Amino acid sequence: MALLELHDVHTFYGGIEALKGISVEVEEGEVVTLIGANGAGKSTTLRSISGLTPPRTGSIRFDGAEIGDTPPQDIVKLGISQAPEGRRIFPRMTVRENLELGAFLRKDEAIDGDMRRVFALFPRLEERDRQKAGTMSGGEQQMLAIGRALMSNPKLLLLDEPAMGLAPVLVERIYETIAEINRQGTTILLVEQNANYALEVSSRGYVLETGTVTLTAKSDSLRENPDVQRAYLGA
Repeated sequence: MALLELHDVHTFYGGIEALKGISVEVEEGEVVTLIGANGAGKSTTLRSISGLTPPRTGSIRFDGAEIGDTPPQDIVKLGISQAPEGRRIFPRMTVRENLELGAFLRKDEAIDGDMRRVFALFPRLEERDRQKAGTMSGGEQQMLAIGRALMSNPKLLLLDEPAMGLAPVLVERIYETIAEINRQGTTILLVEQNANYALEVSSRGYVLETGTVTLTAKSDSLRENPDVQRAYLGA
């Protein structure tokens, strides 16, 4: 049984059908990427999983349980956390306060240990511990968005466009850390327009076009596919 299973998911914004029957699986321990152009349905897929835009029809199962109608806060409790597109940090709060909010729903005693883990992954955040988040650079804010998502101690981490708007050197640093998060045991579903980085860090990928899955394969095979190269890899 896959950790996450989407089957024939249809999601709408009003009368507009954004996802037209997609099916996706993520095995425990994997990094899986969704690639595609703007408007392909990548972010909507993550929003459907996290309960922010629930599907109208179809099935979403996590760890064996149906979650298609589950409220977002309960999905976080189940073990799914998202670092959203555009970071969405709280700019007037400090770095530490943003991270503490990521653990808001937790009642266990391991929160301090997870804070240390985030600081080990992103030493810059520890340096900026008391700084207002809105005064940091874009790269630092992206680190904070990922760190905040990790503070819920997720089984599945959803990452939406972590490279957006960042300089290449910062993108490389972010992706090195994403690989390390996975090595530490967190399963990741990654949405990214920068397909070169996404396919480098992932084991499998799905190509989305206008709300449908048009291709799925191991990441190595997708990198070698001429159509993928022309459309998404700049070949």
